[in-house]
Amino acid sequence: MMRHPQVPAGCQLIAYKSLGSTNEEARRLAEEGAPDRTVVWAEEQTSGRGRHGRNWSSPPGNLYHSIICRPGCPVAMAPQLGFVVGVAMAGAIRALSDIPVVLKWPNDLLVKGKKVSGLLLESTDDGRGGVSWVIAGIGVNLENHPEMLPDAGNLRSFGAKFSVEDLIEAFLPRLFDLVDAWNRDGFAPIRAQWNELALPFGTEISVKLPDRTLSGRFEGVDASGNMAVRHDGDLIYVAAGDVFPLSSAATGVL
Repeated sequence: MMRHPQVPAGCQLIAYKSLGSTNEEARRLAEEGAPDRTVVWAEEQTSGRGRHGRNWSSPPGNLYHSIICRPGCPVAMAPQLGFVVGVAMAGAIRALSDIPVVLKWPNDLLVKGKKVSGLLLESTDDGRGGVSWVIAGIGVNLENHPEMLPDAGNLRSFGAKFSVEDLIEAFLPRLFDLVDAWNRDGFAPIRAQWNELALPFGTEISVKLPDRTLSGRFEGVDASGNMAVRHDGDLIYVAAGDVFPLSSAATGVL
């Protein structure tokens, strides 16, 4: 039985036993005019999606929710919300446990090299250079994970004792406080927090780019949210790609 979590003032939480996709439902609501900070939460998804349209396994026991944001920002700034969400979720998990979760660019959370959470951002412009809405869909493997994926894990196996509802109650206030800070102070403070929670600088990584694979050492994100990779002594900035940690520094033990 789902317990209805307590949410911050100004937030509307809509709960479902089952949905095809929380992002699709949030998109429908956003297009119908649902307000900022509307949250769609489902106990399970039957058609969950990740980046690039990849299927995301969504059985009961994990967290699946999508947040409608109306930041009123230029289109170019909307991807920064992904870093805001990542910092908020990492902070929530760390507040509820001693699990050494770390952030992996651009939108994953890892524990000892295993992916336990992912983020999908979707947005639409207002026709005037601004964003009409952004939907942040976040899935967290709490009870289970896809067994066929060797790089996936779940928080329960790492000692988590909290519930999905506990995680929602820890996450949403952090998220909205960070969104307010981002609107007020810009990306720099968010970037600093994200870098502190990320894979340790110097972690050996492989980056799958559209035209090649780049190997080097992770050096954080820059002021635009691009990932810095040190390759043959030079810093290369990556705007899009899939990252695969290679060294033991990626275990999440800081």
